[in-house]
Amino acid sequence: MAPALEDPISIAGLDVPNRLYRAPLLECAGEGPDAVDVLREELEPAAASGVGLVCQGASPVREDTGHVAPNMTSFADREFVRGLRPLTDAIHDHGARILAQLDHGGIRSLETWHAAYREERSAPEQLAVSPPPTPLKLLDAAGVLSYDARVLSTEEVYELAADFGRCAEHAVAAGYDGVHIAGANMGIVQQFLSPFYNARDDEFGGSLGERVRFLEVVHEEIRERVGDDVPVVTKVPAETASPPFVRSRLSVADGVRIARRLEAVGFDALVPVEVSVFWDMSLIRGEYPERAWSDAQFREGYREAFGGRIRPRLVALAHRLHARSQSFDPAWNDSFCARVKEAVSVPVLAEGGIRRRTQMDRLLATGRCDMVGMGRPFYAEPRIAARFLRPEGDETDAAGRSREGDAEATCENCNNCTVPQVTGAPGVCRTPSVLKETGKLRKEGAYESAETDDRGA
Repeated sequence: MAPALEDPISIAGLDVPNRLYRAPLLECAGEGPDAVDVLREELEPAAASGVGLVCQGASPVREDTGHVAPNMTSFADREFVRGLRPLTDAIHDHGARILAQLDHGGIRSLETWHAAYREERSAPEQLAVSPPPTPLKLLDAAGVLSYDARVLSTEEVYELAADFGRCAEHAVAAGYDGVHIAGANMGIVQQFLSPFYNARDDEFGGSLGERVRFLEVVHEEIRERVGDDVPVVTKVPAETASPPFVRSRLSVADGVRIARRLEAVGFDALVPVEVSVFWDMSLIRGEYPERAWSDAQFREGYREAFGGRIRPRLVALAHRLHARSQSFDPAWNDSFCARVKEAVSVPVLAEGGIRRRTQMDRLLATGRCDMVGMGRPFYAEPRIAARFLRPEGDETDAAGRSREGDAEATCENCNNCTVPQVTGAPGVCRTPSVLKETGKLRKEGAYESAETDDRGA
């Protein structure tokens, strides 16, 4: 019998109460004394509304390099991470589980694209798997990006993998239930995996098996520090959304081979995602975020990020043009997840464009995945799980409406929540039509879960 969204699942012995999870997002909580409060405000509502698993967004494994956006929360400092215990305790109090996603941006980091960040640092360090490929060199020559990359030596690759292990140890000590490796979205893990980026001639470059070697060492470092009982999850990329002129890239077949290899290594769950070799609209898909680019409150932040007055306009123009080829595609990782699910026995997690309860039911019923996740909809509806999950023996929601219908996220995939994050702004919904609908649902009690009723909140 096919599992239902409400059914529990075990990931390497970690019991998760249901199969709905909050996918990793940028929280932009920073590393100040109020970071834990910001994270609680961002993440706890998901757990309180019933979601089974919360994935905290990309946390850099180094304090000074590898941050892909302003105000990220690094896990490099043991004492700082220990101070996040109130967050993990709060998630557990609601019966949910939480994973820390660990990341390093490589040559996608702030040092490459954020003008003010570079100016503030006399010698910003851009860590690279290999010298930047020709298309990126051309963007550098045109002044769009700035590359002064330092290619990691073999010894430095091992040191970077050890940083992932140390940060995993910090996370587990702070009460996180496991770790999630940011293996896609053009971060350094994808850069190791991708033939577009990886031209190394040591043990970490060459064949697909050799390019997977970095993830193998990361896994070894994590296991050495946290043992075998802590779930280790990773994204698995396929670069299908790459522009046609990019010939060297990861195909879906390559992604399936990577998945098989990672299962053999010992990864406990996999998240297949179709991405590009570039940091572009394929990461988020949907409409061009007109409101975000035109909002006066972010104008100065865009100038600081991209430099001057002209470059932000050029970036916005490129964004508008690329959005036309990356329109929203419901459950866009569907077929890739199905291929991986057929090839491995560990849980497969599906995310990317999942917005309806019927989509979730279909993905689970047809065996395409074992869990389903949403990302951006949580910006608009932090307690969205209360609308999607059906309490045992209860076929109506808190407002008395039948749950037999097709619950759908209010998110319009307009991306007005994401673009301001380049200025360090938090990811929140800024679209009036969506805010109006969520306000209506809130008044109707749609976000009240059984837990809320029990506590009288």
